[in-house]
Amino acid sequence: MLIEPRPATDPEVDTLVAAQQRELRAADGGLDGQATVVHDGIRYLVVVDGGRVVACGGLQWIDADTGEVKRMYVRPAYRGRGLARQLLSALEDLAFHRGHSVLCLETGTYLPAAIGLYTSCGYQPIPVYGEYVGNPYSVCFAKRLPVAA
Repeated sequence: MLIEPRPATDPEVDTLVAAQQRELRAADGGLDGQATVVHDGIRYLVVVDGGRVVACGGLQWIDADTGEVKRMYVRPAYRGRGLARQLLSALEDLAFHRGHSVLCLETGTYLPAAIGLYTSCGYQPIPVYGEYVGNPYSVCFAKRLPVAA
């Protein structure tokens, strides 16, 4: 398996993000409707297995200190292999090298596996922020990254 960067315009990234959005709508009972996916400055990393992109996740700049994890998704056939954990670690490394000291993220209350992943990787609950304020299904987390020596 290989983790590599891909542009937001990459067709394989687009396919995975579309699958992620369909799965989210199904999981939340369609409560969020047909949200338009905007890639605003998201830097994507993908997991490649045998030449096929099987997982993706993105990092979006919020401010000089803070990045946001976006669009984490692993194809169903590849779940349970630790790929999301490896991808999240790679996103944390990317954020660190971009100078971020904090990573935050949002997920849904209806995604217990995602919540379990984030908390087991050291993310702590924080108040909902930004576009997620007012969404009763949003839960947000943050993690302090190591400081460069």
